[in-house]
Amino acid sequence: MAKLYKIFITVALTFAYVNAQSTASQYGQCGGIGWAGATLCPSGWSCNVVNAYYSQCLPGGATGTATVTSSSVSTSGSTGTSTATAPVATSTLLPGNSFIRSVEDPYFHYYLQSITPGNVTAAIMGSYTSAAQFQVTGGQLIQESTPPLYAIVEDRANSTVMQLGVSWSDTPATSGTFDFSGDTIEWSIPTIDRPQLNAWLVCPDSDGNNLLFVNLGYYDYETPTGCADETIHFYTGATAVP
Repeated sequence: MAKLYKIFITVALTFAYVNAQSTASQYGQCGGIGWAGATLCPSGWSCNVVNAYYSQCLPGGATGTATVTSSSVSTSGSTGTSTATAPVATSTLLPGNSFIRSVEDPYFHYYLQSITPGNVTAAIMGSYTSAAQFQVTGGQLIQESTPPLYAIVEDRANSTVMQLGVSWSDTPATSGTFDFSGDTIEWSIPTIDRPQLNAWLVCPDSDGNNLLFVNLGYYDYETPTGCADETIHFYTGATAVP
């Protein structure tokens, strides 16, 4: 029995080693506690920590990481320890800024940000460890970065379109207005009559990015398949929290 157990462990470790040497896809998972898949990223990409259980291939250099201890099985069958990466602390909120987060399942306390922090990408709701900071000024939703980034809502192609994608640009939006009602974020434009100005949708794409959309329909009614109705809220704690 002991011999068979050792053979099983050897095969399992060999399988894990082979998987670890393969290359993940762009924006694919590349690490985290319990992860047995690819740990390499494509050329020009690096493995960045999202949380203790999920690291992701992103363009450019890696973000900072810290080390935590987690349990693992040794070849003798006893429980040992190994190291895994954990999220670095979120930056302290700057004066006059706010975090923006959703407050309903399945995206409870997901935070507004870029796919790649501080870059011109689609707007997503992601981990608190990479939460961006914002101001609403002159109807613009502005992400704190160098240079600052502005939220842009795509044009409506026709009256049948009921969700509009949100992205970041290094130039201000030329249509639509961001504002707040209580602590919720609203978006409005004179050419579209929305039943609820603070209705949003979060819809994952094929790479696992939780894309943010303006919901032009009624909240929690005729929700597109795979999406979730959300409102998004200012949060002014010292740091983003899960």
